[in-house]
Amino acid sequence: MKKVLLTLCAIIGMTGSAVAQTVIDDVVDIETNDVKLEVISPAEQVQESKQEIKERKKRISELNDDVAYAKAVNSLKRGYFVVVADYIQLGHAGFRDSNINRNSNFVLVQGEDGIIQFAFLNGSPGVNGLGGRTDKGTVYNKRMKYEKNGDVHLTFEMSSRSMVSRVYVDVTVYHNSNQACVQVWGNYDMTFYGELLPYRDKDHK
Repeated sequence: MKKVLLTLCAIIGMTGSAVAQTVIDDVVDIETNDVKLEVISPAEQVQESKQEIKERKKRISELNDDVAYAKAVNSLKRGYFVVVADYIQLGHAGFRDSNINRNSNFVLVQGEDGIIQFAFLNGSPGVNGLGGRTDKGTVYNKRMKYEKNGDVHLTFEMSSRSMVSRVYVDVTVYHNSNQACVQVWGNYDMTFYGELLPYRDKDHK
């Protein structure tokens, strides 16, 4: 047995290290061919200048405005939206009230149904008990118009038995934002200023 082992060692020694290296290379290739490694180095901390921070924040703000604008315009097309008022103006250049509750002052469109509500909370009960009035009606004659500067208009009419006469409504969404202006005239003359948001009432699925 010792002679056999010595003979094998002698043969390996005689064939040189090339044979042994070939065997090792084959083993390594077999073991690594099916493995894909990706070494990730720690990210280097980026030092931004004040100008770069300002520009980055501006880009993020513009992107958020673009998304809000796209949602607002899509809501106009679908006909399911609400404009919640930050302030209301009576007449074309009349009294403005910014001390209002957004949840109580709005223009809502749900397909062919609409609600126009304002509440000044000025101590006067008004028609709706909140210092204003609430009109529910049918929305019809919808028309959309796109301005070259990016503003989008939706005009329609609304009428109901509770109204003295029908009202005409012009909703304007300003370019690159969801800020809107809603002019209402006919039964009364008012303008709502605020955000236009997607809204679908559970009763209008």
